[in-house]
Amino acid sequence: MESVSIAITMLVAVLISGAIIRVLPLAIPLPLLQISLGFLIAGVFKGGVKLDPDLFFLLFLPPLLFLDGWRIPKDLLRRDKLGIFQLSVGLVILTVVGAGYAIHWMIPSMPLAVAYALAAIISPTDPVAVAGITHRLAIPRRITAILEGEALFNDASGLVAFRLAVAAAMTGAFSLSSAAISFLWVAGAGLATGALVTSAITLLRDGFTRRFGAEPRSEVLLSLLIPFAAYFLAEHIGASGILAAVAAGWTVSRAELSGRVSAFARMQRQIVWDMMQFTLNGIMFVLLGEQLPGIFKAAAQLVMQIGGHEAGSLLAYAFIVWLMLAVLRFACIFGSVWLARIIRGMTPPPEARATPRIMLALSLGGVRGAVTLAGVMTLPLALPNGEAFPSRDLAIFLAAAVIIISLIAATLGLPWLLKGIGQPRSSPHLRQWEVARQAAQRAAVNRVSSILDEQQERGSSQEAHAYMHVVDQVLAGLHEPLADSPERSIGGRARVGRDVELRVMRAVIEASRDAIYKLALDHEISDEVARDMVGMLDLEEVRLP
Repeated sequence: MESVSIAITMLVAVLISGAIIRVLPLAIPLPLLQISLGFLIAGVFKGGVKLDPDLFFLLFLPPLLFLDGWRIPKDLLRRDKLGIFQLSVGLVILTVVGAGYAIHWMIPSMPLAVAYALAAIISPTDPVAVAGITHRLAIPRRITAILEGEALFNDASGLVAFRLAVAAAMTGAFSLSSAAISFLWVAGAGLATGALVTSAITLLRDGFTRRFGAEPRSEVLLSLLIPFAAYFLAEHIGASGILAAVAAGWTVSRAELSGRVSAFARMQRQIVWDMMQFTLNGIMFVLLGEQLPGIFKAAAQLVMQIGGHEAGSLLAYAFIVWLMLAVLRFACIFGSVWLARIIRGMTPPPEARATPRIMLALSLGGVRGAVTLAGVMTLPLALPNGEAFPSRDLAIFLAAAVIIISLIAATLGLPWLLKGIGQPRSSPHLRQWEVARQAAQRAAVNRVSSILDEQQERGSSQEAHAYMHVVDQVLAGLHEPLADSPERSIGGRARVGRDVELRVMRAVIEASRDAIYKLALDHEISDEVARDMVGMLDLEEVRLP
């Protein structure tokens, strides 16, 4: 019964955190506020929550990473794919080797394999924490896309490296070739599983709805189950369930451009997923705060074991570890920018240039989060010979401390670095928006004209007159910005010939939506622009009687 009370209390904490963040005059990041509320919950419920890492990964990661893969700007990922790969894979390897060895040198009582495991699990970043810090700032879309793209893939690479390091600590053996093969299999099979599972489910759904019709609530439920199906199957075959969830979201984002899902189902699905994202992200940070008292209590018992005589020794170690991560991250970002300029052989335009401020912002943006905490909690309690797993409590404390320090550093540094650096919507985004709007208007005009021609051929003068009246209003409206306001929306223009009006309006919406989908499939506009414009058209459609 107490576990139910704790769960409900955490949900209430997530709810009130959203209200508190709007009331406070200070720009406190939402994740830090939720961690604080979780810390308070731990004081009320003395028993606390026993975090099951496997259950945590199953409940939280598949839907959240699926949604990230679904909604992340694909155009910016394609443009910065080299930098994102270097951060999500190259930086993880550099962190494991460099930071891991440095941790072992700094704390000799921690075996090298355990130090490598700690370095691996603190390498994944958390874009949710960064979003909580920068939501009030005019952060450039490119920085956001790089941080989100990196986090999509470094979760998998960091966890794979972590498992390999733990296996080495348990067995005392390590093979570089076996590790490389294992990484390629886990990553490749995970991506393939997510794409194949989603494609198969999409084909089955399309075939069923063509024959028996669609039901919006079932469409929403199906979208909720897809990431878990991909995750389960990938884990069953020994692949990365995390990457499978990412690939599933990516595949859904391409499949939805076919336009086979109804407008009502799309709107319901967006509402449900937005609510789930807010709730799960909030619970993750509340849960992190709830775990901190127990972690600090265990850490207090380690002070004498590590050669120090006060708690400041532990905090100093944690700060040095975070500083190493920040320096390695900046070095990798600087090297990535330098390498990209050599490969391209030219200086990028001003809007795409990585200035020192941007590189520093990307370095501070490497905030650690709940994945790091859940991962480090999976460290075994004992070795195969029955002895206690070495330095387990110390590794857990250092990981938790790095999370807190990285959040505080980003909170203090990012607003200063990003002040006046750019606007959320860059000029390419605005150009794509204008291209999509004009294409939608042209498609709508062509569809309306063809309807008018068909009606005139049928020869009914009364209906033809009604069509002419409606068409004149629709054509006039199509030269205005798309759905600027309810008063100017296409759903509320004509009041003559209701049946004629509805037919023309639905035809206009369908033609406009098809034109936008085609632009997105041809990569002439981003998925983000297409999703925004289709969302406005969906709103127009559901408002029709």
